[in-house]
Amino acid sequence: MGKVTGFLEIDRQEARYQPASDRIRHYREFTLPLSDAEVAGQAARCMDCGIPFCHGPQGCPVNNQIPDWNDLVYADDWEEASRNLHSTNNFPEFTGRICPAPCEEACTLNLENIPVAIKTVEQAIADKAWANGWIVPEPAAAKSGSRVAIVGSGPAGLAAAQQLARAGHEVHVYEREPRAGGLLRYGIPDFKMEKRHIDRRVEQMEAEGVTFHYGVNVGVTLPVSELTDGYDAVLFAGGAEKPRDPQLPGQDLQGVHYAMPFLVQQNRRVGFENEIPETTVEATAKHVVVIGGGDTASDCVGTSFRQGAIVVTQLDIRPTPPKVEDKLLTWPYWPTKFRTSSSQAEGAEREFAAVTLGIEGKNGKVVGVRCARADAKRQPIPGTEFLIKADLVFIALGFSGPRIEGLVEQSGVALDKRGNVLADESSYVTSNPKVFAAGDMRRGQSLVVWAIREGRQAAAAIDTFLTGSTKLPR
Repeated sequence: MGKVTGFLEIDRQEARYQPASDRIRHYREFTLPLSDAEVAGQAARCMDCGIPFCHGPQGCPVNNQIPDWNDLVYADDWEEASRNLHSTNNFPEFTGRICPAPCEEACTLNLENIPVAIKTVEQAIADKAWANGWIVPEPAAAKSGSRVAIVGSGPAGLAAAQQLARAGHEVHVYEREPRAGGLLRYGIPDFKMEKRHIDRRVEQMEAEGVTFHYGVNVGVTLPVSELTDGYDAVLFAGGAEKPRDPQLPGQDLQGVHYAMPFLVQQNRRVGFENEIPETTVEATAKHVVVIGGGDTASDCVGTSFRQGAIVVTQLDIRPTPPKVEDKLLTWPYWPTKFRTSSSQAEGAEREFAAVTLGIEGKNGKVVGVRCARADAKRQPIPGTEFLIKADLVFIALGFSGPRIEGLVEQSGVALDKRGNVLADESSYVTSNPKVFAAGDMRRGQSLVVWAIREGRQAAAAIDTFLTGSTKLPR
């Protein structure tokens, strides 16, 4: 906890943003951080809770010891706060930027709608640790002699790689793209998280002994057998990339695209990649409609504004949620309530209870999206049809699973009923005893913080498989 009476004396304060009119002119991060004193004041608001739900299973998948590092920041011991934070989370500068903060929803002060600004404090600790040189490579004192291959360099693969390397194993990470990070790099826009944060973690991990192999599509350009034969254990840690297909009439019209290729392409531009394999898609001077109400849809909104879209409309089939949830029904769990992302706040027009009936076209090109109002069962209400003008449409309805071309057939692993790699929830081992699976590859589309958790736990399970026991934290 922080100051005993801090929550009574100090108001909740969050980091501020650059004005929308300024931030849509660039792709950089636009958060204006709090001063150290202001962050310490927010940490001081942490209460002496009997049960701190913030770092339990309801609040934090990696079990960050939130009251502990809040108290350390309040006491001005930032370096120890960093050590504490890194003991449970390999990459707090990632989660401090892009995690939706279920910990704050689980905070006891959220019963009064004024939770501790946990996410703000977390990012501040991580950023100060980097600025002061407290984050350094931690190579293993001794090598185990075992070799581990990891397929995918997203948050699950990176977390597992770092943990296994620190346990003394020889770790090789295979990545299909030219750079590490997976969907962290290619799916999340730079205005939410600049990729320099990934680059310096990769440098740290390389100094710890991790070897990265880029441009290698395991199961396609490299047989899985080369990994299963050449390594003592293999971890599948790819992200969920297969988009859900709504099978809408007119979906094949020119100007209709899935969301992720659009986001990936723009991230390649920002990262100055020479080759961009995705079909060129730009929102400049266009009326854009985004179908979907989640984070990926919101990222399409923000990216479209930065590319110079005239109007951006976001369609959500769900009814307009309440401004404030019923705490007695939802707390300490994640509630459904009205939220406005930074991208939506940049000028998006939002349509709730909107069923997409089809996409209208002329001469093979999209001209509009045909919709209707939705009833309680999310079915169209007759007589409520309306048309939204569109020159460009993005389908952002989530993901049905990972891309597993070649992996399943060549490794012999089984799939679950959702199409994810079937692996034990404790040992993370698949039907192939030498192959493990974690992150989106195992659990399906989820949060970055869940991927980090699963990467850490899979690393501990692999260490146990290789050595008979483990000292790695899960």
